[in-house]
Amino acid sequence: MHTQSNTVLGITFNVIASLLFALMFAYTTLLHSLQGNEIYGWRILLTLPCLTLFIIVQGNWSQVITIYKRLYNERYFFLTRFLSSFLIGIQLWLFMWAPSNGYGLDVSLGYFIMPITMVILGRIAFKDKMSRLQKLSCIFAILGIINMLVISKTLTWPTLLICLGYPVYFWLRQKTNTNNIGGVWFDMVFSLPISFFFILQGGVFLGELGSIFDTLWLVLGLGLISALALGFQSLSAPHLNLSLFGLLVYVEPILLLMVSILLGETIKPAEWPTYIGIWLAVGALVAEGIISLRKKRFV
Repeated sequence: MHTQSNTVLGITFNVIASLLFALMFAYTTLLHSLQGNEIYGWRILLTLPCLTLFIIVQGNWSQVITIYKRLYNERYFFLTRFLSSFLIGIQLWLFMWAPSNGYGLDVSLGYFIMPITMVILGRIAFKDKMSRLQKLSCIFAILGIINMLVISKTLTWPTLLICLGYPVYFWLRQKTNTNNIGGVWFDMVFSLPISFFFILQGGVFLGELGSIFDTLWLVLGLGLISALALGFQSLSAPHLNLSLFGLLVYVEPILLLMVSILLGETIKPAEWPTYIGIWLAVGALVAEGIISLRKKRFV
């Protein structure tokens, strides 16, 4: 059961996570000497120790222990951890690869569409209830998506990967009772082999990084930002139902859109109705938040 105070806490954590993810989206452009695959590899490798420290400081290490015991006691649970790691791993890779390869706007659009697929999944799988303003928000967003489909006939693969892949990942976390920061920790652990592969495959390894002091610190900063972003996002999830969690994801693509434009990408005239529809959807959510706060004041 989600109490009002817990929901407010979940929203706060979620917004902080969105700000950190947007910062990381722009931050990757500073790593000029690394390719997208290498950036992903270093992100995973450096996120794990930072995330471990974050979990210990927050007093949530018991969640890691619980999942560790389940790996030995529950049949097939080990396979769900591999699947979970793969689902989040490909998203983290795309997030690192897209900004420097001209797909920033496609990624932001995927995050805009994702809440709709999250809401649909929440309604079907978990019977989550939606308010009238949440339904209105979905209608605006769907109209925006229809406009994009009309002008481009299709959605790019990064957009589809995000709007379809992430909901499955969050559904799996709910279904396997790993919807917490301990579950994310194991996702990072199971991603280590591929991260090592990308680092070794790239032209920059420890020896070269050690001689480039600025790059070393930038890579370490990437790991810290990534750990904090994933940490706050994971802390928010248990306090929110799937539909509300999905709708809050609108905050992040707005920030990613701003970053993409600052990096030189542009919105075509025919695409503006799509973004206007999405922004109206966000406005409906903001209106709901204001109404809820006013009701709370007079209770």
